Amino acid sequence: MKIRVFKTFILTVITFFLQASPSFANSTSKTVEMATSVTSNPVTVAAYYFPNYHPGDKRNSIMPGKGPEWSEWDLVKKARAKYPGHHQPKVPQWGYGDESDPSVMAQKLDAAADHGVDAFIFDWYYYNDGPFLNDCLDKGYLRAPNNHRVKFALMWANHDWLELHPSTRGTTQSMLFPAKVSPEKFDQICEHVITDYFSQPNYWTIQGKPYFSFYDIEKLVQNFPTVDACRSALKSFRKRAQDAELPGLHLNAVVWGRPILPGENTPTDIEDLVSTLGFDSATSYVWIHHVGLNEQQTDYNKVRDEYFKYWSKVTNKLEIPYFPNVTMGWDSSPRTNQADEWGNWGYPFTNNISNNTPEHFQKALEMTRDRILQQPYGSYIININCWNEWTEGSYLEPDTRNGLKYLEAVKNVFGQN
Repeated sequence: MKIRVFKTFILTVITFFLQASPSFANSTSKTVEMATSVTSNPVTVAAYYFPNYHPGDKRNSIMPGKGPEWSEWDLVKKARAKYPGHHQPKVPQWGYGDESDPSVMAQKLDAAADHGVDAFIFDWYYYNDGPFLNDCLDKGYLRAPNNHRVKFALMWANHDWLELHPSTRGTTQSMLFPAKVSPEKFDQICEHVITDYFSQPNYWTIQGKPYFSFYDIEKLVQNFPTVDACRSALKSFRKRAQDAELPGLHLNAVVWGRPILPGENTPTDIEDLVSTLGFDSATSYVWIHHVGLNEQQTDYNKVRDEYFKYWSKVTNKLEIPYFPNVTMGWDSSPRTNQADEWGNWGYPFTNNISNNTPEHFQKALEMTRDRILQQPYGSYIININCWNEWTEGSYLEPDTRNGLKYLEAVKNVFGQN
């Protein structure tokens, strides 16, 4: 990793002069303290992973128009350009692989590790009647022979699942799986993740504590009679982890101000709620949770700059560390009925991010790295949207247009693991 090597070199040079000259030592003690702090707290890069690219999921298999061989690759294949300059369909360089196959996952893990991605944060779905899209993690990642190279963590994607695959304009999107679970089911979920995931040797931890994130904090609260009851449930979650001989939990809240999915609401006093519930950190999932796309093709650098303004605001409001996000792009048109007229009519009919070249993505990574290293946190962490959000136009995996250039951008900034 270039920046780490450079800082290590600088620290070595300073140490030499410290030993050679006491006067130089006195004048540079603060510099050495800062350099030691930076080199001992490198940036951890975590990429979100959306696990709907494998056939045979029990829920997908029974949905009308799908069947046992369906996966979201079907939408990727059928996508078409909606306006001049619109690049669709996007074609994966590695083909339309089954992510629940350990050999397919192994290729992803090697590429991620070789390009500086430290962890996958799986979008993890669990409803009142059981799991959804879990074969990618349980059969693919956990059985891959090289899964030690990239750690994993869970973000409970606790949002309503509507019929959006694809969505037809003017039709009501039916509710398939409501996000709300009972308090009893929440307890079962806590026991499940502690026993089956946190115990894995390659589960991602912060200061030794397993990282577990919640996508929708307001939906989380709605599982319980009151906010206090929700807080108590999270305390119980932590105690269960300690009873399982873990050092505790690092509970993370995804915070956002602009709804994306149908049924989402604009959160009110989200920073106060995060504080009341006792979270250890906060983060974001995607830039457009904070930045409106006001043009059909909204420039990537403009969205980046607006997100940076949000980053400043949220860090001033929160009393806990905020882990920033870098988004690769946005184009949810593959999730629409391709015969429909195109327009900005509500998800997945939305304006897109344009000009998101690998070079601009790398610049965003550099800016984020430089800024986070100035923050007084014990852990320097960023997350990327996304490893594989192909149907939302935000992915690091190589396609036939850019190859490995987005992964190379990550490597150029953060180096190889």
